[in-house]
Amino acid sequence: MSGAIKESESAAEVVAPKPPLLRMVDVCKRFGGVQVLDKVNLEIGDNEIVGLVGDNGAGKSTLIKTITGVHLPTSGDLYYKGEKISIHSVKKSREMGIETVYQERALADLQTIWQNMFLGREISNKLGFLNIKEQKRQSETMMREHMGFTSKAITVDTEVEFLSGGEKQGIAISRALYFNADLIILDEPTVALSLSETQRVQDFIKDIKRRGHSAIYISHSIYLLYPVCDRFIVLDRGKVAGVLYKKDVTMDELQEKMVNLVKTGVLE
Repeated sequence: MSGAIKESESAAEVVAPKPPLLRMVDVCKRFGGVQVLDKVNLEIGDNEIVGLVGDNGAGKSTLIKTITGVHLPTSGDLYYKGEKISIHSVKKSREMGIETVYQERALADLQTIWQNMFLGREISNKLGFLNIKEQKRQSETMMREHMGFTSKAITVDTEVEFLSGGEKQGIAISRALYFNADLIILDEPTVALSLSETQRVQDFIKDIKRRGHSAIYISHSIYLLYPVCDRFIVLDRGKVAGVLYKKDVTMDELQEKMVNLVKTGVLE
């Protein structure tokens, strides 16, 4: 029996814990004499939705741009899936599996749904010509199975400008999921949307977790973040003021803590 126990213990020791999907260690970002990020330490795990909250000027946008390669950190280290990385461009971050859905939606309004779905990822045939038929076929699948478009009035050839704001965000989020982004960053995705469109986007965000992916969700509205997030990273004046788990704080308590942080500089 003792031999079996030792063998079991030995096997358990061999299995190393899985590293976080994303880890930032002492990341700083300075623009001239202004310190925008100050020794930021945070982790994003597999299959979780993390709310990134903070007042205007807290450094949220700079933090996201540092993760996605728009800005290089002044100092500090980034790790992705356990490996130290240096992201020099948005293209590089996308290749690694990091996608961003902006409040502006970053779609080409005058192009069709299928063209937007494969923008920058066009499918070519063996001769190097665009395989439009295959792009339309895959876009049709995404529309019906992932985006929930059931109306025959909307087809893959519909120009994006004729869609609602919520439908446009649905395309942006579904595109990221379809191309297997492990981490999807949502930067105020419901700005200027109606109540029904906002709910539609919230449903898309829930779908990110159901499909086994992770997301960083940025919003000024605690009432939007709380129902879909697992935990909250609070940023204040370029520093991580604290990490709160939904299981440990109610929505009203979270709102009260954020108000107190603005007033006192302390997350209590």
